[in-house]
Amino acid sequence: MIYNALRWVNGIALHWFYRDIRITGKNQIPFSAPLLIAVNHQNALVDSLIVAWVMPRRIAMTAKATLRKNPLIALLFSVLGVVPLRRVSDEVRDSSGLPADRSRNAGAFREILKLLEQRGAVLIFPEGKSHNEVGLEPLKTGLARLALQARDKCSIKGVTILPLGLVFEDKGVPGTIAGVHVGEAIEMDSWPNADSVALTKEIAKRLRSVSEEAALPVPEAGGVRQGKGLQERLIALAASWGRITHQFPVRIARRIAVKRSIDADQPAMQTILFGIGFVLLTYVVHLTILGVLIHSFWISSLYLASLLGGAYWAAFEQHPRRY
Repeated sequence: MIYNALRWVNGIALHWFYRDIRITGKNQIPFSAPLLIAVNHQNALVDSLIVAWVMPRRIAMTAKATLRKNPLIALLFSVLGVVPLRRVSDEVRDSSGLPADRSRNAGAFREILKLLEQRGAVLIFPEGKSHNEVGLEPLKTGLARLALQARDKCSIKGVTILPLGLVFEDKGVPGTIAGVHVGEAIEMDSWPNADSVALTKEIAKRLRSVSEEAALPVPEAGGVRQGKGLQERLIALAASWGRITHQFPVRIARRIAVKRSIDADQPAMQTILFGIGFVLLTYVVHLTILGVLIHSFWISSLYLASLLGGAYWAAFEQHPRRY
């Protein structure tokens, strides 16, 4: 329930920065197979948020373990079930230049394998870092080793690697478009060998085809709502209310985020964080004023519901949720 609620908020907040998030190939997403989702990584934490939004099933995320030094992020990791991974660079910094501990992620691997045994889905960034390069960075072998270990040592049937390519019109500019391409899956039951290097090369090939070699997806036909029926009129009314009540805090959040950002992968994430904070603050102001004027719990509850509904339809009036 908490995951679904956060995912709902996440979808709205992403559209405070990006005008649309388009997806192609969603019919290729396995709904029940043990799934390792390989994603290119060019937009920091926003990449995880986009994948969580477009995937029709719950996913577990991986993230660099150093983020847990922030108590709030550590708490969020615990709530969402994020699996922390330690990179070689993290180990070198923490151990004063000593060789990296090859068993540093043994516990994380066990946790991911347990999720796969339960037919779960796990998001992994095989490049190992977020970057601003146009092309795909060399992939680490960890994803391939996990898939082979799941198949060969844990005897997990149906393990699937799904390449997911993220492309952006301009990731640091508000009002632009983000795209998601679902690539051709690798079914480990039919993968011919146990060579992690060869598997990594194949993952890179398929991931490259849906990221650096792919263009922005075109909008789906019939995506925009048209017509003047009662339903469309009610949606238009809700969307107008949502824009009236959310436009100011979201604009302020965008402005602050763009001004504070020193890198192209910061504006979107900072807009989401500032936006959530400012929107919640406006909700408190609205409800406080309403509470002073009208002492009614039920009216206040209905008003809050109208704010939430307005936020949703302001984000999705022109491109209703299709994922």
